[in-house]
Amino acid sequence: MTSETHPDPSDKNALVGFHKHNHENCVETAMATADARCKNEGLRLTPVRRKVLEMLLHEHRALGAYAILDGLRDEGFGSQPPVAYRALDFLVQNGFVHKIERLNAFVACSHPGAAHSPAFMICRKCEAVAEAQSTPAKGILGAAARAVGFEIERTVVEAEGLCPGCTKKA
Repeated sequence: MTSETHPDPSDKNALVGFHKHNHENCVETAMATADARCKNEGLRLTPVRRKVLEMLLHEHRALGAYAILDGLRDEGFGSQPPVAYRALDFLVQNGFVHKIERLNAFVACSHPGAAHSPAFMICRKCEAVAEAQSTPAKGILGAAARAVGFEIERTVVEAEGLCPGCTKKA
């Protein structure tokens, strides 16, 4: 999804995965953020990890590990599944990438470096994925957890439906 315009940042409905934006700027900014964070925290963004992150940033849909492995193979990197899985493990562990459980696939984080609980909206037609912020600890789930003395450490919120573009086409 490419365009010369950015979604209005004050528009909470303008999620990057569903709206036109300057995609090259999006990728460059995310890579610069990843580079700076790795440098500041002493993390190694190896060539394979970098390529996997770039591949995911160029898409606004989730990619499975084997699609990523195919892309790595095309770029001259290893062709064994552990190559892709090790890179994905590092990227997920450090918050650069999220796993979309429903699809058993991965998507680049829209807010790298920010502590957040993401919620994903997945278009069932075009497979675009948009990441939004969620606050499960403050909502109904948080209230239920507090009522029984449970401390939420991680949540996965995924919704499937139609993105604005596919809704218009339907």
